[in-house]
Amino acid sequence: MIKKYAVINAALTALYIVLISSFVFYVPKALHLNDKPDNVFAPIIMLSLLVFSAALVGFLIFGRPIMWYLDGKKQEALKLLVSTLVTFFIIILGLFLTLYLVTIY
Repeated sequence: MIKKYAVINAALTALYIVLISSFVFYVPKALHLNDKPDNVFAPIIMLSLLVFSAALVGFLIFGRPIMWYLDGKKQEALKLLVSTLVTFFIIILGLFLTLYLVTIY
């Protein structure tokens, strides 16, 4: 059960990062926003996105372990947190490997 939750939490976190990164990368190109002058809304939007992302990813990674910890399941909570972080690190390594392989071929 712990490994299932860890994989789900790490995968949802990675998926969220991929979606937001793709959005930030492709939408300005598609809408030709790179040609527009800078204004105050760009930093406001980016800081708002940062705050939202920190809250969502914090919930995905720490939410269930904190609930379990507060319910007295301290051992399970720690195992879930470590499993989630290890799974997410493996996903990150996979992304680095993919980037490396794409750049050398």
